[in-house]
Amino acid sequence: MRWQTVLSIFVGVLVYLVVGALVFQQLEQPYEKQQRVDLASEKLGFLLEHSCVEEHKLIALIEKISLAIGAGVNPNDNTTNRSSVWDIGSSFFFAGTILTTIGYGNVSPSTEGGRIFCIVFALIGIPLFGFLLAGVGDQLGSIFGRGIGRVESLFLRWNVSPTKIRIISAVLFILIGLLIFLVLPTVVFMKTEEWTTLESIYFVIITLTTIGFGDYVAGHNSEVSYPQWYKPLVWFWILLGMAYFAAILTMIGHWLIVISERTRQEMGGIAGHAAEWTSNVTGGLQGKLQKAAGSIKSTLPSMPDQKGALSKAEEHIKGDGEDMEVATAASLLLNEQEPHEAAPISPPDAGVSMLQRALGRPIVPTKTDDTNLPLGPPLARPEMDGEDGTTLGKIENESMDSFVVSIGSSTNTKEV
Repeated sequence: MRWQTVLSIFVGVLVYLVVGALVFQQLEQPYEKQQRVDLASEKLGFLLEHSCVEEHKLIALIEKISLAIGAGVNPNDNTTNRSSVWDIGSSFFFAGTILTTIGYGNVSPSTEGGRIFCIVFALIGIPLFGFLLAGVGDQLGSIFGRGIGRVESLFLRWNVSPTKIRIISAVLFILIGLLIFLVLPTVVFMKTEEWTTLESIYFVIITLTTIGFGDYVAGHNSEVSYPQWYKPLVWFWILLGMAYFAAILTMIGHWLIVISERTRQEMGGIAGHAAEWTSNVTGGLQGKLQKAAGSIKSTLPSMPDQKGALSKAEEHIKGDGEDMEVATAASLLLNEQEPHEAAPISPPDAGVSMLQRALGRPIVPTKTDDTNLPLGPPLARPEMDGEDGTTLGKIENESMDSFVVSIGSSTNTKEV
């Protein structure tokens, strides 16, 4: 990937981050300010109502509560429901969040020994989990592939195009995965955790994308009694769901590569056709002009009289009557055979310029004294009719000074 592409992507991500930051600020900052005001009001009201409680003691109690929450203790816990965040099920779930790099943050080691072991456990376990995730993703792809393959064979019997079959297969793969790993867990968490639909979907997406804020965590509702196998089962769901998402990302990556290659091939084909067309058009015009130049150059030296040369040029123009560039260039070339007082003008078209390059010298048309036209006096009425309806005019001035060859129809005449 070129550094220009990397820089463009970086700028795009940076702009996306700034937009996201502004949106979150507008949505969440007012709520934060309101909570701060409510907390200060509640604390002041509590001190006024309980005048025997000193303010510094209340602040000390609040700090202890905050530390307890950080250690995983629920302040609302009572003696009748003493759930631990470090029982076997919860500990298994916490270790699983380390390997998956989700890191909810609602529970973390508080002792030095626990933090040291967490570092070593993460350094060894995360690579192992990466290999496991890749293997599970391949197996999920194979399982879904076999099931979808049967559907594809059914479509093949109906003479459906392979492209449509591939699209249908991809859609089925995505829909089945969403049903198993997103819709079904959302319903389960709504019933088990007593969450709303939005809260359940929010937890599922935040978890499977390994964001893991920790504001919603399965199995941490103090008002619900969970079986010991609940949290390990949630971790296995996380494993399969992450593998599914990894398979989808891989599939999208393959699609992008294929689309990029096809686009490159199509653009290369279009460029090749354009170059070939340009070469054919340019080569054809150059060939005609070079042929006209060669014919005229070989005719003039062999004919001492100008009249014969002009007649030969007229025959050549009559043969290529549809190529006005050739006719114009031939007339200009014949006009400069005798020395005259020349007035250079701009070439009338691209054909003259190409003929000049073919001859290796410039073409300077004659300026006459009788008219302002660059090629000679006014034309007489045409006298020769061609086989295709084209009328060829006579040579108006056969002297050695200047001449005009006219080409036109029976009603109008074009000067060359």
